[in-house]
Amino acid sequence: MDSDKVEIDGGIMEGGGQILRVSTALSCLLGLPLRVRRIRAGRSQPGLRPQHLSGLEIIRDLCEGKLEGGEIGSTEITFTPGKIKGGTHIADTKTAGSVCLLMQVAMPCVLFAASPSELHLKGGTNAEMAPQIDYTVMVFKPIVEKFNFTFNCDIKKRGYYPQGGGEVVVQMSPVKELSPINLTERGTVTKIHGRAFVAGALPIKLAKDMSAAAVRCIRKEIRDLYINIQPVREPDDQAFGTGSGIIVVAETSTGCLLAGSSLGKRGKNSDKVGIEAAEILLRNLKHGGTVDDSMQDQLIIFMALAKGVSRVKSGPITLHTQTAIHFAEQLTKAKFTVTKSEEEDPSKDTYIIECQGMGMINPNL
Repeated sequence: MDSDKVEIDGGIMEGGGQILRVSTALSCLLGLPLRVRRIRAGRSQPGLRPQHLSGLEIIRDLCEGKLEGGEIGSTEITFTPGKIKGGTHIADTKTAGSVCLLMQVAMPCVLFAASPSELHLKGGTNAEMAPQIDYTVMVFKPIVEKFNFTFNCDIKKRGYYPQGGGEVVVQMSPVKELSPINLTERGTVTKIHGRAFVAGALPIKLAKDMSAAAVRCIRKEIRDLYINIQPVREPDDQAFGTGSGIIVVAETSTGCLLAGSSLGKRGKNSDKVGIEAAEILLRNLKHGGTVDDSMQDQLIIFMALAKGVSRVKSGPITLHTQTAIHFAEQLTKAKFTVTKSEEEDPSKDTYIIECQGMGMINPNL
């Protein structure tokens, strides 16, 4: 019976892989059969890429579901979820497709599994158009754990564009329900730290250059704060391929974490990589929100599932966040409101994202 399926248009709003991640994760959690059409219609190469297919396959395996249309280039899939079970699951993009995006799709599901899970995610750990694994560990993990769960993320091997070859192992135990979060007080920046890395054939000098350039850039705006960006060369047995990049994290007096990051690529000056990361961080600090632009949309699914009212203060709402809210509301009973924050300082462009969560209860516990 096709009439029972929830119909999702994968080409609206952000029009990319995120629609697939949010809707299939919620389909799995809520036991809703799903049809997604016009997959990634907003992208230059529409349809499923290896990255998205791996995400769909891990969700299918997590809940012993049925997936139709699951091949590279497919623009339509139907997904019929089963019961979420724990245990060990492997997802391999076989490319530099981001392991962090695989984590985004799988994590909400395994929280409501019957037993603990171990996810072996293979692909790119530091990939374009996705959070770097360092961001996931340094920023995403401490913030998302405020919903009252914990997870362990072990970086076995780092992998870079174009081959990937990285692997992370994520371990987590299921929860009965998620608590709401209240992230509305920014506080003051107390420290700035980070890491600039090189791997493979690149000399440590590039990491030092990225680090120094980022520090110089931040110093122009923030003069009296200790900034510690470690230059590191990834050990050869813990990195596959050649890559470089930097992440810079600001910590505030209220425990907020905001970051800026950038990846090196051939022909891109290492100073420029460092400056790019620093400028993204400064932009995130300027808007006055408690989360940065990369974190915004990643919180939406958890806010929707939590019991009670969550509130997050953010900078301007990104298209990714608007998209996540749209599909979370379409599939769950959660209700979101976004209002301009009443700031004393009119130069701050801040918003309050509020969500009355659906209060998902784990039926297995």
